[in-house]
Amino acid sequence: MTVMETETTPAQGLTDTKADGCASAPTAHPRPDGQDHYTISEVVAFIGLTAHTLRWYERIGLMPHIDRSHTGQRRYRNRDLDWLTFVGKLRLTGMPVADMVRYAELVREGDHTFNERHELLEQTRRDVRTRIAELQDTLAVLDYKINFYSDARQAPERH
Repeated sequence: MTVMETETTPAQGLTDTKADGCASAPTAHPRPDGQDHYTISEVVAFIGLTAHTLRWYERIGLMPHIDRSHTGQRRYRNRDLDWLTFVGKLRLTGMPVADMVRYAELVREGDHTFNERHELLEQTRRDVRTRIAELQDTLAVLDYKINFYSDARQAPERH
């Protein structure tokens, strides 16, 4: 099993295949219809990562082997872009790179790792919810202070 197996989601209006993957909500940059091979510069434009970051992801095992053209140029596929989109979401959660790499390794190991992958994502969700609560508390403090200063500006000056 490879990391790039497709997974469909209810958000895409498709049936869940139980394969792990990487599909997420529709991509920010539509891809050309019928195209399934992209250069590294095209991936940079679609995903927004640098070429250096893409090569680093390969080196650390976050990306599986990327196909190469006869001249040695990397050839990314739609499934690679789906995976990179998913990794981007994991990055936004604050998941450590080591955990992302571990998740990718578990996917490559196969279906028998579903429980471990599930727990890793559950823990990440708990962490995200904790962070959201912290941010909501911080937002409430900011709102209080903004209202304080707004009210102070509207009060008549005292001499």
